[in-house]
Amino acid sequence: MKRTTIKDIATMCGVSPSTVSRAINNTDEISQATREKILAAIEETGYIPSQNARNLKVHKNKTIAVIVKGVTNPFFTPMLNVLEEEITKTHYTFSLHKVEENRCELEVAQRVVENVKPEGIIFLGGYHIEDPRKLHRLGVPFSMTTTINRDLEVDQSTCVGVDDYAESKKMIEYLINLGHRKIAFIAARSDDESIGRLRLEGYRSALEEHGIDYDERLVIYPTADINPYSLQHGYRSASKIIKEQIDCTAIFAISDFVAIGAIKAIDDHGYRVPEDYSVTGFDGLEINEFLLKPITTIIQPSAKIAYQSVVDLFHIINNEAYPKMSEFEGELYIGATTQPLENC
Repeated sequence: MKRTTIKDIATMCGVSPSTVSRAINNTDEISQATREKILAAIEETGYIPSQNARNLKVHKNKTIAVIVKGVTNPFFTPMLNVLEEEITKTHYTFSLHKVEENRCELEVAQRVVENVKPEGIIFLGGYHIEDPRKLHRLGVPFSMTTTINRDLEVDQSTCVGVDDYAESKKMIEYLINLGHRKIAFIAARSDDESIGRLRLEGYRSALEEHGIDYDERLVIYPTADINPYSLQHGYRSASKIIKEQIDCTAIFAISDFVAIGAIKAIDDHGYRVPEDYSVTGFDGLEINEFLLKPITTIIQPSAKIAYQSVVDLFHIINNEAYPKMSEFEGELYIGATTQPLENC
């Protein structure tokens, strides 16, 4: 089958090849209507811009951009340290770009490509399956530290991380094996399509496989004014469980930081962990080693994930073979915040 060229797209749209190029590179020199017409033709034909041709026109420098959404999440801190160390080892510049919760990572990435002209991008987290065209238009290799994007059909990209669905399911099965059947979940936002959705799906799946009905009242979402991965979300949610007398014996928090907030609220309201409520988290933060009651959690190998994301990205940059998916297994760490139900 003959490969679609930029001239074919230009002919289809009644424009010049240079206009097609400007649409691909997202410049401001063409109208929005023309841009949308060209992008629709690209999507219809499956045309993929030549990376080599684009690299000839766009000057790149020895920089790797790291784009992180939710930089206040302590889980990212050790990852950023590894990323900076490994990137600078290669004599590339480490360029960190923070994304506010209500902003789109891909819009930030596009501006970074235009202004910084990196040779590669590492996304810490993020959900991009609904934006393949925007990813195509970035025109640089990228690595994503989440498995939710595993089905993306974008050249010169790779995913690294744990299976959040499977690891969440592992935690709920552990609680069920302790005898808990009424398990609350302190969740991310209800419209979260990233790891929040995967962990919610793992929670639901484990319940259903053990014959436990899914109860929406046991899923606690953050209010609009609060960070879903914050101490405040955990504190408010556990307070809500106690004040509203939501019937549960165990709590699964979407992250360790959220679990810490929940434990504090339980203590402030005169209850005990794990005697009154078993509490679990997710991530395996370093701070857990220094808590009086270490949290039962899923330990993600954050350093390995960060290191592998750099390795895979440089394989792409150097035109070497690379895996589309590098998956790690999390470790169930049993701390001092859970116990069998019959002991409650």
